[in-house]
Amino acid sequence: MMQCTDIHDRYLFRLITKKSILYTEMVTTGAIIHGECIEQLRFNDLVEHPVAVQLGGSDPKDLAACAKICDAMGYDEINLNVGCPSERVQKGAFGACLMKEPTLVSECIEAMQEVTTLPVTVKCRIGVDDNDDYEFLHNFTESIMNPLMQTLIVHARVAILKGLSPRQNRSVPPLKYDHVYQLKKDFPNLEIVINGGIQNINESIQHLNEVDGVMLGRSAYDNPMITSQVDELIFNASPQICDRKKILNSYLLYCLEQNDLGHSYSRTLKHVFGINKGMPHARKYRKLILDTMQQNNLQNNLEDLVSLV
Repeated sequence: MMQCTDIHDRYLFRLITKKSILYTEMVTTGAIIHGECIEQLRFNDLVEHPVAVQLGGSDPKDLAACAKICDAMGYDEINLNVGCPSERVQKGAFGACLMKEPTLVSECIEAMQEVTTLPVTVKCRIGVDDNDDYEFLHNFTESIMNPLMQTLIVHARVAILKGLSPRQNRSVPPLKYDHVYQLKKDFPNLEIVINGGIQNINESIQHLNEVDGVMLGRSAYDNPMITSQVDELIFNASPQICDRKKILNSYLLYCLEQNDLGHSYSRTLKHVFGINKGMPHARKYRKLILDTMQQNNLQNNLEDLVSLV
Protein backbone atom coordinates (compact mmCIF):
# COMPACT_ATOMS: atom_id res chain seq x y z
CA MET A 1 0.00 0.00 0.00
CA MET A 2 2.95 2.32 -0.62
CA GLN A 3 1.88 5.84 -1.64
CA CYS A 4 -1.65 4.96 -0.56
CA THR A 5 -2.11 4.69 3.20
CA ASP A 6 -0.41 7.96 4.10
CA ILE A 7 -1.43 10.36 6.87
CA HIS A 8 -4.18 11.89 4.73
CA ASP A 9 -5.73 8.59 3.71
CA ARG A 10 -5.73 7.49 7.33
CA TYR A 11 -7.52 10.72 8.30
CA LEU A 12 -10.21 9.84 5.76
CA PHE A 13 -10.66 6.37 7.21
CA ARG A 14 -10.95 7.72 10.72
CA LEU A 15 -13.98 9.69 9.52
CA ILE A 16 -15.52 6.34 8.53
CA THR A 17 -14.32 3.93 11.23
CA LYS A 18 -12.96 4.65 14.70
CA LYS A 19 -12.20 1.09 15.79
CA SER A 20 -10.23 -0.43 12.93
CA ILE A 21 -6.45 -0.63 13.23
CA LEU A 22 -4.83 1.56 10.58
CA TYR A 23 -1.45 0.72 9.04
CA THR A 24 1.08 3.04 7.49
CA GLU A 25 2.54 2.38 4.09
CA MET A 26 5.70 0.27 4.34
CA VAL A 27 8.71 2.36 5.39
CA THR A 28 12.20 0.95 4.94
CA THR A 29 14.75 0.91 7.73
CA GLY A 30 17.28 2.67 5.52
CA ALA A 31 14.93 5.57 4.90
CA ILE A 32 14.28 5.94 8.64
CA ILE A 33 17.91 5.68 9.73
CA HIS A 34 19.07 8.17 7.09
CA GLY A 35 16.23 10.58 7.86
CA GLU A 36 14.61 10.39 4.44
CA CYS A 37 11.05 9.62 5.51
CA ILE A 38 9.94 11.98 8.24
CA GLU A 39 6.80 12.75 6.26
CA GLN A 40 5.96 9.07 5.81
CA LEU A 41 6.31 8.37 9.53
CA ARG A 42 4.29 11.36 10.68
CA PHE A 43 0.80 10.57 11.96
CA ASN A 44 -2.06 12.48 13.55
CA ASP A 45 -1.85 11.62 17.23
CA LEU A 46 -5.28 13.10 17.95
CA VAL A 47 -7.30 10.94 15.57
CA GLU A 48 -5.38 7.97 14.20
CA HIS A 49 -5.06 5.57 17.14
CA PRO A 50 -4.92 2.63 17.00
CA VAL A 51 -2.26 2.95 14.31
CA ALA A 52 0.55 0.58 13.36
CA VAL A 53 3.77 1.35 11.51
CA GLN A 54 4.87 -1.16 8.88
CA LEU A 55 8.61 -1.62 8.48
CA GLY A 56 10.61 -3.13 5.66
CA GLY A 57 14.08 -4.41 6.43
CA SER A 58 16.23 -7.45 7.06
CA ASP A 59 18.98 -6.31 9.43
CA PRO A 60 18.08 -7.02 13.06
CA LYS A 61 20.11 -4.08 14.39
CA ASP A 62 18.56 -1.64 11.93
CA LEU A 63 15.06 -2.91 12.68
CA ALA A 64 15.72 -2.57 16.42
CA ALA A 65 16.87 1.02 15.94
CA CYS A 66 13.77 1.82 13.91
CA ALA A 67 11.50 0.10 16.43
CA LYS A 68 12.86 2.39 19.15
CA ILE A 69 12.17 5.45 16.98
CA CYS A 70 8.62 4.34 16.18
CA ASP A 71 7.96 3.50 19.83
CA ALA A 72 9.03 6.99 20.85
CA MET A 73 6.76 8.49 18.20
CA GLY A 74 3.73 6.87 19.83
CA TYR A 75 2.71 4.09 17.47
CA ASP A 76 0.56 1.29 18.86
CA GLU A 77 2.09 -1.60 16.91
CA ILE A 78 5.17 -2.39 14.84
CA ASN A 79 4.59 -4.63 11.83
CA LEU A 80 7.37 -6.32 9.87
CA ASN A 81 6.51 -6.80 6.20
CA VAL A 82 7.78 -10.09 4.80
CA GLY A 83 5.14 -10.27 2.09
CA CYS A 84 5.90 -7.47 -0.38
CA PRO A 85 6.96 -8.96 -3.76
CA SER A 86 8.26 -5.85 -5.56
CA GLU A 87 11.60 -6.02 -7.36
CA ARG A 88 12.91 -2.99 -5.49
CA VAL A 89 12.20 -4.73 -2.19
CA GLN A 90 13.90 -7.91 -3.41
CA LYS A 91 17.04 -5.96 -4.26
CA GLY A 92 17.07 -4.76 -0.68
CA ALA A 93 16.83 -8.41 0.47
CA PHE A 94 13.63 -7.93 2.41
CA GLY A 95 9.90 -8.29 1.85
CA ALA A 96 8.59 -11.64 0.61
CA CYS A 97 12.03 -13.07 -0.15
CA LEU A 98 12.60 -13.15 3.62
CA MET A 99 10.11 -16.00 3.92
CA LYS A 100 12.90 -18.20 2.58
CA GLU A 101 14.99 -17.20 5.61
CA PRO A 102 12.78 -17.84 8.66
CA THR A 103 15.75 -17.90 11.05
CA LEU A 104 16.66 -14.35 10.01
CA VAL A 105 13.03 -13.27 10.35
CA SER A 106 13.00 -14.71 13.87
CA GLU A 107 16.17 -12.76 14.72
CA CYS A 108 14.61 -9.57 13.37
CA ILE A 109 11.48 -10.06 15.47
CA GLU A 110 13.44 -10.74 18.64
CA ALA A 111 15.72 -7.74 18.07
CA MET A 112 12.69 -5.45 17.92
CA GLN A 113 11.04 -7.08 20.91
CA GLU A 114 14.15 -6.43 22.98
CA VAL A 115 13.85 -2.65 22.55
CA THR A 116 10.09 -2.10 22.71
CA THR A 117 7.08 -3.31 24.66
CA LEU A 118 4.83 -2.61 21.68
CA PRO A 119 3.34 -5.62 19.89
CA VAL A 120 5.63 -6.74 17.08
CA THR A 121 3.59 -8.39 14.34
CA VAL A 122 4.45 -9.92 10.98
CA LYS A 123 2.71 -9.73 7.60
CA CYS A 124 3.56 -12.49 5.15
CA ARG A 125 2.30 -14.48 2.17
CA ILE A 126 1.29 -18.15 2.23
CA GLY A 127 4.50 -18.94 0.37
CA VAL A 128 7.12 -17.81 -2.13
CA ASP A 129 7.60 -18.99 -5.73
CA ASP A 130 7.44 -22.81 -5.77
CA ASN A 131 7.16 -22.96 -1.99
CA ASP A 132 3.38 -22.74 -2.04
CA ASP A 133 2.25 -25.81 -0.15
CA TYR A 134 0.77 -25.58 3.32
CA GLU A 135 3.78 -27.28 4.89
CA PHE A 136 5.98 -24.32 3.94
CA LEU A 137 3.63 -21.85 5.63
CA HIS A 138 3.33 -24.05 8.72
CA ASN A 139 7.10 -24.44 9.03
CA PHE A 140 7.69 -20.73 8.50
CA THR A 141 5.19 -19.86 11.23
CA GLU A 142 6.65 -22.39 13.62
CA SER A 143 10.16 -21.03 13.01
CA ILE A 144 9.35 -17.38 13.73
CA MET A 145 7.04 -17.84 16.72
CA ASN A 146 8.12 -16.84 20.20
CA PRO A 147 6.22 -16.23 23.47
CA LEU A 148 5.92 -12.47 22.83
CA MET A 149 4.71 -12.72 19.25
CA GLN A 150 0.93 -12.74 19.20
CA THR A 151 -0.19 -11.82 15.67
CA LEU A 152 0.50 -13.02 12.13
CA ILE A 153 -1.18 -11.36 9.14
CA VAL A 154 -1.31 -13.63 6.10
CA HIS A 155 -2.03 -12.60 2.52
CA ALA A 156 -3.58 -15.80 1.17
CA ARG A 157 -1.57 -15.83 -2.08
CA VAL A 158 1.90 -17.06 -2.88
CA ALA A 159 4.38 -14.34 -3.89
CA ILE A 160 5.93 -14.91 -7.31
CA LEU A 161 9.22 -13.03 -7.16
CA LYS A 162 10.22 -13.49 -10.80
CA GLY A 163 7.82 -13.08 -13.69
CA LEU A 164 4.98 -11.19 -12.01
CA SER A 165 4.72 -7.50 -11.20
CA PRO A 166 3.50 -6.34 -7.77
CA ARG A 167 0.12 -5.58 -9.34
CA GLN A 168 -0.08 -9.07 -10.86
CA ASN A 169 0.96 -10.57 -7.53
CA ARG A 170 -2.22 -9.11 -6.06
CA SER A 171 -4.47 -10.99 -8.48
CA VAL A 172 -2.77 -13.72 -10.54
CA PRO A 173 -1.70 -16.26 -7.87
CA PRO A 174 -4.84 -18.07 -6.68
CA LEU A 175 -6.23 -17.32 -3.26
CA LYS A 176 -5.88 -20.19 -0.82
CA TYR A 177 -7.90 -19.15 2.19
CA ASP A 178 -7.94 -22.75 3.38
CA HIS A 179 -4.20 -22.50 4.12
CA VAL A 180 -4.82 -19.58 6.47
CA TYR A 181 -7.77 -21.34 8.09
CA GLN A 182 -5.61 -24.42 8.71
CA LEU A 183 -2.87 -22.24 10.19
CA LYS A 184 -5.32 -21.01 12.82
CA LYS A 185 -6.26 -24.60 13.67
CA ASP A 186 -2.61 -25.58 14.01
CA PHE A 187 -1.63 -22.51 16.03
CA PRO A 188 -4.75 -21.76 18.10
CA ASN A 189 -2.93 -19.41 20.48
CA LEU A 190 -1.63 -17.23 17.66
CA GLU A 191 -3.87 -14.41 16.43
CA ILE A 192 -4.28 -15.01 12.71
CA VAL A 193 -5.43 -12.15 10.47
CA ILE A 194 -6.40 -12.95 6.89
CA ASN A 195 -5.76 -10.69 3.90
CA GLY A 196 -6.18 -10.84 0.14
CA GLY A 197 -9.11 -10.44 -2.22
CA ILE A 198 -11.66 -9.59 0.47
CA GLN A 199 -14.16 -7.16 -1.03
CA ASN A 200 -16.72 -6.18 1.60
CA ILE A 201 -17.97 -6.44 5.17
CA ASN A 202 -20.04 -9.57 4.51
CA GLU A 203 -17.01 -11.48 3.24
CA SER A 204 -15.06 -10.24 6.26
CA ILE A 205 -17.67 -11.60 8.65
CA GLN A 206 -17.54 -15.00 6.93
CA HIS A 207 -13.75 -15.15 7.35
CA LEU A 208 -14.10 -14.31 11.04
CA ASN A 209 -15.77 -17.67 11.52
CA GLU A 210 -12.36 -19.21 10.82
CA VAL A 211 -9.72 -16.66 11.88
CA ASP A 212 -9.28 -13.83 14.36
CA GLY A 213 -9.12 -10.80 12.12
CA VAL A 214 -9.40 -9.43 8.59
CA MET A 215 -7.12 -6.94 6.87
CA LEU A 216 -8.53 -4.96 3.96
CA GLY A 217 -6.11 -3.31 1.54
CA ARG A 218 -6.80 -2.33 -2.06
CA SER A 219 -10.51 -3.03 -1.84
CA ALA A 220 -10.91 -0.49 0.96
CA TYR A 221 -8.63 2.04 -0.70
CA ASP A 222 -10.56 1.79 -3.96
CA ASN A 223 -13.93 1.92 -2.17
CA PRO A 224 -13.52 3.44 1.32
CA MET A 225 -17.21 3.20 2.20
CA ILE A 226 -17.07 -0.60 2.44
CA THR A 227 -15.65 0.01 5.92
CA SER A 228 -18.60 2.13 7.05
CA GLN A 229 -20.22 -0.71 9.04
CA VAL A 230 -17.05 -2.12 10.58
CA ASP A 231 -17.47 -0.48 13.99
CA GLU A 232 -21.06 -1.62 14.33
CA LEU A 233 -20.88 -5.15 12.89
CA ILE A 234 -17.35 -6.20 13.85
CA PHE A 235 -16.67 -4.30 17.08
CA ASN A 236 -20.26 -4.01 18.36
CA ALA A 237 -19.71 -0.27 18.77
CA SER A 238 -21.92 2.67 17.94
CA PRO A 239 -22.06 3.15 14.16
CA GLN A 240 -20.15 6.02 12.61
CA ILE A 241 -21.57 8.59 10.21
CA CYS A 242 -22.41 6.62 7.06
CA ASP A 243 -23.49 9.62 5.02
CA ARG A 244 -21.09 9.96 2.09
CA LYS A 245 -21.80 13.66 1.72
CA LYS A 246 -20.93 14.42 5.35
CA ILE A 247 -17.80 12.31 5.22
CA LEU A 248 -16.64 13.86 1.95
CA ASN A 249 -17.44 17.39 3.12
CA SER A 250 -15.43 16.86 6.31
CA TYR A 251 -12.51 15.47 4.37
CA LEU A 252 -12.53 18.26 1.80
CA LEU A 253 -12.45 20.85 4.58
CA TYR A 254 -9.44 18.98 5.93
CA CYS A 255 -7.85 19.16 2.44
CA LEU A 256 -8.30 22.94 2.44
CA GLU A 257 -6.49 23.16 5.78
CA GLN A 258 -3.71 20.87 4.59
CA ASN A 259 -3.26 22.88 1.42
CA ASP A 260 -2.62 25.97 3.52
CA LEU A 261 0.09 23.93 5.26
CA GLY A 262 1.74 23.09 1.95
CA HIS A 263 0.17 19.73 1.09
CA SER A 264 -0.94 19.74 -2.53
CA TYR A 265 -4.40 18.73 -3.63
CA SER A 266 -2.86 16.11 -5.91
CA ARG A 267 -1.69 14.35 -2.76
CA THR A 268 -4.79 14.74 -0.59
CA LEU A 269 -7.64 14.43 -3.08
CA LYS A 270 -6.42 11.20 -4.70
CA HIS A 271 -7.69 9.28 -1.67
CA VAL A 272 -11.35 10.09 -2.33
CA PHE A 273 -11.57 9.01 -5.98
CA GLY A 274 -13.52 5.92 -4.92
CA ILE A 275 -15.75 7.30 -2.19
CA ASN A 276 -18.79 7.04 -4.48
CA LYS A 277 -17.69 3.96 -6.39
CA GLY A 278 -20.65 2.28 -8.05
CA MET A 279 -22.90 5.25 -7.37
CA PRO A 280 -24.60 7.60 -9.85
CA HIS A 281 -22.38 10.43 -11.14
CA ALA A 282 -19.20 8.55 -10.17
CA ARG A 283 -17.52 9.30 -13.50
CA LYS A 284 -18.45 12.97 -13.40
CA TYR A 285 -17.24 13.14 -9.81
CA ARG A 286 -13.85 11.63 -10.66
CA LYS A 287 -13.40 14.07 -13.53
CA LEU A 288 -14.13 16.99 -11.23
CA ILE A 289 -11.55 15.67 -8.76
CA LEU A 290 -8.96 15.65 -11.56
CA ASP A 291 -9.98 19.14 -12.67
CA THR A 292 -9.67 20.38 -9.09
CA MET A 293 -6.16 18.96 -8.83
CA GLN A 294 -5.14 20.63 -12.08
CA GLN A 295 -6.77 23.95 -11.22
CA ASN A 296 -5.40 23.81 -7.69
CA ASN A 297 -8.61 25.35 -6.44
CA LEU A 298 -10.76 23.19 -4.19
CA GLN A 299 -12.71 26.11 -2.75
CA ASN A 300 -14.50 26.69 -6.05
CA ASN A 301 -15.45 23.05 -6.54
CA LEU A 302 -16.12 21.84 -3.01
CA GLU A 303 -19.90 22.15 -3.07
CA ASP A 304 -20.15 20.59 -6.54
CA LEU A 305 -18.04 17.62 -5.45
CA VAL A 306 -20.22 16.98 -2.40
CA SER A 307 -23.37 17.22 -4.51
CA LEU A 308 -22.10 14.43 -6.78
CA VAL A 309 -21.85 11.75 -4.07
